[in-house]
Order: sequence, then C-alpha cells, then structure tokens
Amino acid sequence: MYQRDLQSSKPSPIEKGSPIFGTWARAFDDVDLLSIHRPYRLPLPKWMRNYRIKEWQSFQIQDDRYYLVAALTNEKFYRIAQVFLWDKETKEKLIFRKSLPFGSWHLPRSLYNSAVTSRSYGFYFRIHDWLDADIIELDLDVEPTRKRPSFTAHVELDLSRSKASPLVTCLPFSDQRCMYSFKVMAPVRGDMVFGGRHISFNPENASGFVFDYKGFYPYRMRNIWCTGFGFDPSNRSFGFSIAENQAKDTFKNNENGLWFDGRPTALPPVKITMPEGPEGNWIIQDLEGMVDLTFTPREPAHFSFDFLLTRSEYFAPLGYFNGMLLTSEGEKIAVHNLTGFGEQIYLRV
Repeated sequence: MYQRDLQSSKPSPIEKGSPIFGTWARAFDDVDLLSIHRPYRLPLPKWMRNYRIKEWQSFQIQDDRYYLVAALTNEKFYRIAQVFLWDKETKEKLIFRKSLPFGSWHLPRSLYNSAVTSRSYGFYFRIHDWLDADIIELDLDVEPTRKRPSFTAHVELDLSRSKASPLVTCLPFSDQRCMYSFKVMAPVRGDMVFGGRHISFNPENASGFVFDYKGFYPYRMRNIWCTGFGFDPSNRSFGFSIAENQAKDTFKNNENGLWFDGRPTALPPVKITMPEGPEGNWIIQDLEGMVDLTFTPREPAHFSFDFLLTRSEYFAPLGYFNGMLLTSEGEKIAVHNLTGFGEQIYLRV
C-alpha cells in the first residue's frame, strides 16, 4: 500500500533560499516564496518575481441540503472573488463571480492569526485564519440584483471539534520553483441568509474544507481538482481532495489527501481522465488500489475571459462521486452518490 511520510513540522517551507519539498501535518508559521533565491535563471527583480506568484484561499461547505463554494484568488494581474451556492433540494442556485484588475491586497503568509478582506460594489468577502484558536472564519455579503437574490453568511470551521490534522505540501516545478498547499476538513457551524431565508449550519451534519495555495505556477497553468465529503453509514465524517497538476515527482510528494473520522491519509498520485469531455464522467484512479472514483457533473459553472495578455478557462461543476477509497489503515470506504465539486482550469498569465 502507498505510504508517504509526514515530515517533522517546520516554521517555513523555505530554508537558506531554497524550497524544501515534502508533506507535513502542521501549518507553516510563514510561507514567503519571495525568499527563494533565483527561482528563475535570470536574476529578476523582486516586483517581477512577485507577479509570477499565484495564490488563493477557498472553501467548500455542505450539509444535507446546501453546498457552498467561496474563493479569493490573486493572480497579481487581476483578482477574482467568487461565491457559488446550490440548494440540492430545490435546485436553486447563486452564482457570483467578480474579476478586479490588479489590486493592492495580498493573501496572508501565515494562517495562525491573520485576515484578508475584499470589498467592492455590491460585495464583501472576509477570511479570518485563526489556527491559534483552531478556528477559520468566513464572512460573505452579496447584494441582490434583478436576477440574483441577496446572500449573507458567517460560518466557522471548527478544527478543535474533530481534532483534524491538515495536510500541508511543498511540491516542485523545478529545483527552485514550487507550489505550496494547505488542506484541512472540519465540522462547520454558522448561519446564512439566502433570498430572505435563514439557514443554519449544525456541526453535527455540516462539514467543509479550507484550502490555501501559493506557487510559482507555469505561465500556462493546467489543474484539475476533485473534492467530496460527507458521512458514512456509521455517521463518521470523511472527505477527500484530489488533484492532477504540473508538479514533478508526484509519487514521492503530491497534494492528494483523505480524511476519515478526523484522521488524514496521504493518497498516491492519480490520473483524471474525461473520455466524454469535462461535461461527461470524470474517471479518477491511481495505481495503488486506494482511489477508484467516478465523478458525474450535474450543475456546471463555466467561465472564460481574456485580459491583456492573459486567458482563463474555468469549468466548475457540482456533481456526485461513486466508487471506493482506501485509508492508510486498510479500511475501505464505499462512496455512493456523494455530492462533491470538480474544477478544471487553464490559465495563461
């Protein structure tokens, strides 16, 4: 069975100007990719290296009825704020996505006690990362339009309740260029108001993921992510986040993880194929017998745009997973019509 060692915790994934590649079960105190010495062959000035770093924080939260996705992305040439909400019972949905040119804010280098706020006309988004208190908070406010109802939310991911450990990775694109990721699953509590209806998240049946990414991603970036989570027949929580990206040496280190009853399992690299295109079934498999899933898109969201010399293609469907997962202890998890989210992105920037 596949095994990936979880290294001893470190204050930073950068030491003496070089990235340290691996997987950890604790967040870094500081992630400053600009401290890497000469990530490119040419000695680029600091401001130019900064413009090559892409970074984002995102959330996925669901209970029996609602599925919420929210993200702040900083591509340096532009920023994107997005909120998706699906009512699985009535099929009603909220799709909000706003692109803002350039900008002065940066996502935090530490998750222990930091915050980032984005506000513009008709929109407010705030993330408070507070790992010192085992809490991550999200505040959202989207004003109504003729085609969209109002939406307000305050939710908290309570890491202390499940004592969940994150999976934190630093993966190579080259000897000096890397990507960092932080992922953790936790129970969720909070409240939303959608179209005048009050909705409460109860940690007994609501859970979610928080993701934090930074990286010297290639000029032409291609990534696929699959995330699903819920409860097994014994009411034990489980969830997974699986990706196929452009990092090297993925058998030794990758960002794939499974959380089962609060315990993380580092998963092997996978291959995600789409024989019928992204709107058909996605086949997700590894070579170790730990991942064998099919993702069926049901509620797609598709965005594309060109801005100056950049281009973005983003396909993000809500759907459901079927198949099987295996924990590091050898326990088999049957996945049957599990609601989840897929993302396929091509980014030239």
